[in-house]
Amino acid sequence: MTFASTALLTDRYELTMLGAALRDGTASRPCVFELFTRRLSGGRRFGVLAGTGRLLSMLRNFRFGDDELRFLRDENVVDAETLKYLEAYEFRGTIRGYREGELYFPGSPVLTVEGNFADAVVLETLALSVLNHDSAVATAAARMSIAAGERPLAEMGSRRAAEASAVAAARAAYIAGFGATSNLEAGRRWGIPTMGTAAHAWTLLHDSEEDAFRAQVDALGLATTLLVDTYDIQRGVETAVRVAGKNLGGVRIDSGDLPIVAAEVREQLDALGATNTEITVTSDLDEYAIAALAASPVDAYGVGTSVVTGSGYPTASMVYKLVARQEASGEWIPVAKASSDKASQGGRKTAFRTIADGVAREETVTVSSGYEHSDTASDHPDARALQVTLVDNGHINDTYEGPAGTQLAREHHLRVREELPVRALALSKSDPAIPTVFVDAAH
Repeated sequence: MTFASTALLTDRYELTMLGAALRDGTASRPCVFELFTRRLSGGRRFGVLAGTGRLLSMLRNFRFGDDELRFLRDENVVDAETLKYLEAYEFRGTIRGYREGELYFPGSPVLTVEGNFADAVVLETLALSVLNHDSAVATAAARMSIAAGERPLAEMGSRRAAEASAVAAARAAYIAGFGATSNLEAGRRWGIPTMGTAAHAWTLLHDSEEDAFRAQVDALGLATTLLVDTYDIQRGVETAVRVAGKNLGGVRIDSGDLPIVAAEVREQLDALGATNTEITVTSDLDEYAIAALAASPVDAYGVGTSVVTGSGYPTASMVYKLVARQEASGEWIPVAKASSDKASQGGRKTAFRTIADGVAREETVTVSSGYEHSDTASDHPDARALQVTLVDNGHINDTYEGPAGTQLAREHHLRVREELPVRALALSKSDPAIPTVFVDAAH
């Protein structure tokens, strides 16, 4: 096995449940699992689904090779029968879900996994790991994108995240409206535009700020952006224009009271004749800081820590639950957890979003016990069907993978975001922007 297996990116109890199910004969029982969130993190008004394309690619490599099997055997995780099953494991079921970049709300069935218990249960940790992280980042990024309006946003948070998480976060932010990333691996892997020029170390390396600016312009041209706050911002701006002239591409500000500093820098640039030189601000921005700069003469934003950590909410709080299973008689029955504050809605779900005058009004989730009586788009003429087939009897739909899939997710997100009601665009904590209504499937 030459690929990098993703099979052990999972919790031990997934495999011990599998082993027990093989022993008692329930492993082959047809089941429906569902991934959803009970509530939106931080009182946010909508969520953005991200990570689907990554999950599909990781599912391709969810195989147990010699190394993985040896570890499980040596650590006595599962018995010989289970090892034999895992040796030939390949997901053979069907997965349907919301398109990546889609908006979701409490109870939205963003991923539905159908297959026998053995095939489906082992995907829980991987699916939650990917979608919880990426959706948290995408939701924060969308709020920042809305706050920024037409001004471009760049993701630059790699130094504030684990290396693999940084690449995933860059992708999620791009899907949700950011235009570029500083992370080169994200650029290579997902086709995201990359950006970046110089840090304060560049200025400190040289004998003077002027020497540093001249060297950067010589290397990168007049269109470059010069970091002007290493020493004194006013003096830095004056030096930048003296070195590069009135056609300097931009200056970056990474400190200070940004609304005040940005206004002073704009006034100074204009007075020096650099009227087309753009101002980029960074410095620990989040959606609230970006919104506070809406009236300031800022041309672009660079966001680091806040976006890659979900702006204070690093998980989307999604769960993966068994919602329906088939009995020995062949009859499907809904099943659900009934614990206080953690109850779930049993039954297989089909989701639609009611649209009126181009604005989303309601998330309608129809519920059936298993496969029978599922609603179709014709049953909801005033709504948009939300689910697509991602895996069909083990065959992965590659439309949603790789750079092309990432671009499709971005385009889809920006399109469906236009459906949000105005109240959804506010940053304050509130109820979800639209209600989720559960109804029995049409008979």
